Amino acid sequence: MSELDILFYILSSMSVLFGALVVLTSSPIYSSLYLVMSMLSVAGIFMTLNAPFIAGIQIIVYAGAVLVLFVMVLMLFDLKRETKAFTKGRFSGFLKLVGAGLLCGFIAGAAYESVSLIMATSEEIPTNIAAAAETGFSPTTNSIKEISKLLFTKYLFAFEVLGLLLLVVPIGAVALSRVAGGTHAKH
Repeated sequence: MSELDILFYILSSMSVLFGALVVLTSSPIYSSLYLVMSMLSVAGIFMTLNAPFIAGIQIIVYAGAVLVLFVMVLMLFDLKRETKAFTKGRFSGFLKLVGAGLLCGFIAGAAYESVSLIMATSEEIPTNIAAAAETGFSPTTNSIKEISKLLFTKYLFAFEVLGLLLLVVPIGAVALSRVAGGTHAKH
């Protein structure tokens, strides 16, 4: 096992650990900090996979912009009142158990499919760059020029919709906080 493989496994385990802490932590601010660490771990994974552009986008978009948006939305809500919304009734407890079971099932299914895919294609994937160049196998696109051409031609509509969605979310959060009974409503 090479140093790159060891680094990949360390970053993967860090990503899973911080992802679990995002869900398990009761403080939303600590949860958002764990989310940043998880996103940085994923960016490190992209770097080990020789995809520096995707790693940079991961840091800029997710660890930067989306997380700032997340913290801004958290600051708009009265968290003491929001915790009362999570009741301890039997029906909500049942829904939580069903949701947790479904999540575990999806994770187990994804892990099974990943392992079976790795086992099925491990002989087909070239192990070094020279062999990859000979077979024409290219797992990543590192050319920013190629990615930008795709982004602004083939995927332009999706790019614009994502920009619109990221604009609508904070506007909606501010509008909801201003309604009667909201945390920042004018009384």
